[in-house]
Amino acid sequence: MPAIWKSPATVEDLNARSKGTIMDTLGITFTEIGDDFLTATMPVDHRTIQPMGLLHGGASVVLAETLGSVAATLCVDTEKQFCVGVAINANHVRAVREGHVRGTTRPVQVGLTMQVWKIDIHDADGNLVAVSSLTLSVLRRLPQATS
Repeated sequence: MPAIWKSPATVEDLNARSKGTIMDTLGITFTEIGDDFLTATMPVDHRTIQPMGLLHGGASVVLAETLGSVAATLCVDTEKQFCVGVAINANHVRAVREGHVRGTTRPVQVGLTMQVWKIDIHDADGNLVAVSSLTLSVLRRLPQATS
């Protein structure tokens, strides 16, 4: 299958762009870019758990939206377009107390004005932890005003 990326990047590029963002704060690290998927990991630690000691569902959603948003952006000409999330859904199916989780996103639909991405999150043993769907609008960049 040919790569779907119009604005390709390396894992190192993506991790460098994450410095000083919520991804950096939560320890999200991009680990693999395939022809049609993007993968990242996130620790299950003091930054990502809720008071009961379980992975916080909101942290899982941050991982999912990060993966889908970055993948969507890689599918457009970033000089002419950008992507913004408009809806996210997450189903949490298994608790995690320690270690890390790995999220992988793949496209459901990459259209001219809308994209939909599916994100699966697994624990270190490969068990499904959460399933998410992210819908994004593809918007046109406006020309910069000159003075």
